[in-house]
Amino acid sequence: MKRVTLLLVAALVGAAPAVPGAAREPVSSDFAMGPQYDTTHVYVPVADFDAFIRSFIATFGGKANPGGVFQVTPTPSQTRSQVVVTPAGSVSVFGFETPIPYPFGEERVGYLVKDMDGAVAAARAAGATRVVETFPDPIGRDTLVRWPGGSVMQLYWHTKTPSYPAATNVPESRLYLTADTADAYVVSWTRFAHATVVSDDRAAPGEEIGRPGKPYRRIRLSSGFGKTTLIVTDGALPWPYGRELTGYEVADLQGTLAKAQAAGVKLLVPTHTVGGRSAAMVQFPGGYIAELHSIAAR
Repeated sequence: MKRVTLLLVAALVGAAPAVPGAAREPVSSDFAMGPQYDTTHVYVPVADFDAFIRSFIATFGGKANPGGVFQVTPTPSQTRSQVVVTPAGSVSVFGFETPIPYPFGEERVGYLVKDMDGAVAAARAAGATRVVETFPDPIGRDTLVRWPGGSVMQLYWHTKTPSYPAATNVPESRLYLTADTADAYVVSWTRFAHATVVSDDRAAPGEEIGRPGKPYRRIRLSSGFGKTTLIVTDGALPWPYGRELTGYEVADLQGTLAKAQAAGVKLLVPTHTVGGRSAAMVQFPGGYIAELHSIAAR
């Protein structure tokens, strides 16, 4: 969406409701352009816009692409908009100067697709529903779609196909669901995204999500759109779990946290190590919450 200068307007699609457990034929086309074109959508108060960008770059490195003030919604609005590209993943940052039109702000991430109409049709066939029908933007087309369980994402397409280098570390989209919809989500997402289930641990340690001694189900998926981690619980989560959208992999977690805190980022959950993965939770200026982690060498 915000890519009016580099990755401005984005799109989000939807589809007909999925029937849990129903057998479905696979969607033949893969519409993903690659995880380097995925951006988490970060909405911050306009007063915190610059502070967020400075702290995000100080934490992960990288740079901010040229931004500006644009209308990125199909109804009248104005927002500061800028893309920040880092080795750990990219974000699209929005600081609205006007009230945010419904339903924008609900979407978690924007994914670039090869063919907008085809991707929307495939998403609907896979069980997604449209939240906002496809609309034009200055450099392409956008839409919002909702998946089983309620997750909203943006799908976008550019008139001129962009070219970005492959990501150094592919971040993970972290999605919290209950058992009511987890399997339906997996069916729908694997069908649309040609995703594979990397792991499905039905007794993952609760220490990972602030619930020691309470195992939960953790499903990890991978596709051309990147990584997705499903955290399946009873929905009773301690702060700040469930508020983060993305998990960022870094080589040196303690060094990254030191840089983050020096840049004004709050440490919400100190480093904890479980099963070869060290993780922490932080909050950036403007309120954006993220998980940071490093993987122990095998």
